[in-house]
Amino acid sequence: MSTTSSASTYSELRAQLATLTTEAFRPELAEIDRLPTAELAALMNREDQTVPAAVARQLPAIAAAIDATAERMARGGRLIYLGAGTAGRLGVLDASECPPTFNTDPSEVVGLIAGGPTAMVKAVEGAEDSKELAVDDLTALGVTADDTVVGVSASGRTPYAIGAVEHARALGALTIGLSCNADSALAAAAEHGIEVVTGPELLTGSTRLKAGTAQKLVLNMISTITMIRLGKTYGNLMVDVRASNDKLQARSRRIVALATGAPDEQIETALAAADGEVKTAILMILAGIDAKAADQRLRDSHGHLRAALHA
Repeated sequence: MSTTSSASTYSELRAQLATLTTEAFRPELAEIDRLPTAELAALMNREDQTVPAAVARQLPAIAAAIDATAERMARGGRLIYLGAGTAGRLGVLDASECPPTFNTDPSEVVGLIAGGPTAMVKAVEGAEDSKELAVDDLTALGVTADDTVVGVSASGRTPYAIGAVEHARALGALTIGLSCNADSALAAAAEHGIEVVTGPELLTGSTRLKAGTAQKLVLNMISTITMIRLGKTYGNLMVDVRASNDKLQARSRRIVALATGAPDEQIETALAAADGEVKTAILMILAGIDAKAADQRLRDSHGHLRAALHA
C-alpha cells in the first residue's frame, strides 16, 4: 500500500470512528488524571452502573436470538463466537467456561479470535481488518446450517466479525451480530442484530470498559439460557456439572442433596453407580430406579431431567 493510499485509508477510518458513540470524546473528563484515586473509582463505578440498563433495552432481541440458538443446538448445531481484540477474548472466555459448567464437549461452544490463540495476549497486526481471515477460520470449522455464528464487535464495523457473519449466513447458519453502536454494519449483516449502546467510554475509545462489560453480560445470557433450554439445568441447579476437581466434586454432592434432600450415604451410592453423573444420580434417587433405567430415561427425554422425572 502506498503512503498516499495509506493516508487516505486512515483518514476515512478516522472519519468513521468519529461517528461512533463508543469512540466519542468527553470533554468533561479531560482532566480525570488529576482526580484522587477514590474519586476515580467512584466515577468508574457510576459509569458501569449504566450498562445493565443498556442491556435491558435489548432484551427482546436477545431473547429471540437465544430461542433461535437453542433450536439449532438441539438438533446438533454448534455455538460459535468470533471477534477481534477484547470482543474476541470475551467470546473465547465464554466458550471455555461451558465444558466445566455444563459438561458440553469443547467442540459444541467455540470461541475464535482474529489472529488465533496468539491474539489472546498479543495484538496480531491486521487480523481484525480481514474478512477473508474470518472465512478461513469458519471454513476450517466446517460451519453448517445447523450452527449459530455470533459476530462480536464493540464498534460494529470490524471486518473480521462482519465477514464471519456474512459468510455464515450465506451457508444458512443462524447469525447474530452483537455490537455497542446503533445502526451498525454488523447488526445489519446478521439475522439477529443486538445493539447494546453503552455510550462514550471513561477513556476515549477504550471499549474493554463499558462496551466489554455489556458484551460479557450478553454472552453470559446467550450461553447460559441456551443451556437451560437444552436441559443442562434442573431449576437453577447445574445438573450437568463436570466434577473435574475437589471443589466440583463437593459441588456435585451439594447439587444432588439440594435436588433430592437425600442423606449423604444415599447420595454417595447413587453417584458411584452413576459414574459421577449428577443428573443420573438425581433421577435415580427421585424416581427410585437404577442407573441403567435412569440413563435410558434421560436419553428418551433428550437429556432433560424434568421431562425424565415425569416420563
